[in-house]
Amino acid sequence: MHRFLISAAHKSSGKTTLSIGLAAALSARELSVQTFKKGPDYIDPMWLTAATGRSCRNLDFNLSSPEQLRTEFARHGVRADVCLVEGNHGLYDGLDLEGADSNAALARLLDLPVVLVLDARGMTRGIAPLILGYQTFDRSLRIAGVILSRVGGPRHETKLRAVIEHYTDVPVLGAVHEDPHVAICERHLGLTPTNEDGAVASRIALLAEAIGRQVDLGRLLALTESAAPLPAVLPFSARPHERVRIGIARDRAFGFYYADDVDALERAGAQLVPFDTLRDARLPAVEGLLIGGGFPELFMRELEANSALRAEILAAITGGMPVYAECGGLMYLARSLSWRGETRRMVGAIRGDVTMHERAVGRGYVSLVPTPAHPWPGLCGEAAPVPAHEFHHSSIDGLAAETRFAWRVARGFGVDGKSDGIVVNNLLASYSHLRSTGGRDWAASFVAFVRKVAEDHRPRVAMAQQ
Repeated sequence: MHRFLISAAHKSSGKTTLSIGLAAALSARELSVQTFKKGPDYIDPMWLTAATGRSCRNLDFNLSSPEQLRTEFARHGVRADVCLVEGNHGLYDGLDLEGADSNAALARLLDLPVVLVLDARGMTRGIAPLILGYQTFDRSLRIAGVILSRVGGPRHETKLRAVIEHYTDVPVLGAVHEDPHVAICERHLGLTPTNEDGAVASRIALLAEAIGRQVDLGRLLALTESAAPLPAVLPFSARPHERVRIGIARDRAFGFYYADDVDALERAGAQLVPFDTLRDARLPAVEGLLIGGGFPELFMRELEANSALRAEILAAITGGMPVYAECGGLMYLARSLSWRGETRRMVGAIRGDVTMHERAVGRGYVSLVPTPAHPWPGLCGEAAPVPAHEFHHSSIDGLAAETRFAWRVARGFGVDGKSDGIVVNNLLASYSHLRSTGGRDWAASFVAFVRKVAEDHRPRVAMAQQ
């Protein structure tokens, strides 16, 4: 088995593009590649999943304990030939002085060698002290090699290789030249999501060819081979529940779902039924709805134009159907959405109006405390704080003074800096993104709530039909 963590000196070093290309190039060698992404991220995992055909898994110090991270890494990595972990930010960057949640800390925790990606633009001899500094800052880490990115050309590459070979003992595993033809477009949240890019397969194929040609894959595998097996992990115990049908919005506007949350929903008894908010005129036959994050502002004309589905969703929420919406889903369920001087009607279940802003309104990790208005029973015990994360450029205004909220925000912003999780009938719509990790299984709580509402509703339906 081969295991390694890909990190960089700083953000925007070409690390994600390289990770996608490596994952695809190694998969093309008929190796089973299991990818992981450090931290809270939806978009990079979508690309890594597309590159390998295996669901990318997130590893987050702030939402899981170290032991849970080890377990999840072993659970999903044990059947793979290669475990590739893409870091976030720089190798030593973290929220605290000690870097307890840094990429370096994750590499130590999982005993992973580091492949350091270095943005070489404008550098020659100066790259040597950078590498030496990264080596000596934490000698418990093993930097297996470096991959140079954004190299200016053959002459630039030759100079860089000569400097690194002369001053350091770190192998150069590859040099990726600047090439706009294989770049993936970026926005304020990073790469363009795969659900919006109609040329995903061809882009990944180009990346795989370019990376496979410019990185020594054989040497990379040799330097990251591990003889130590991953520990055995007990399988999840089955829950003998009657399955409930939950519609899940999966289209170009909405697609931000963590793979482990989807697994948790299915383990809890959910049969997930996809629907398209842009094209479907009717909801599928379901007992609950899940509308995750995304970029509804980019598709607000199409969302408004699909008035039939908007009316169906509004009627479902008014009638008491359990619905959970996160961030982009909240925006869609509001009365209107405004962006760049244009306003479009949305579902209208939430009596408020959403406005997109140029700068982030809420960004980072949040801590949420459930209120008595929270509709899901048994989510987290006696008012225990729930860790989550948020990243939204929108705000919602015009909410009534009597609006009910499921969460008190102990840290973060949410809807207004104090509260999050708008409750309307059996709808919970929140800017915060939950994870079914750390012993807080929101997925099981939501499915149980959907099941309870459905069971309570069935006797009334049966009586009405008699």
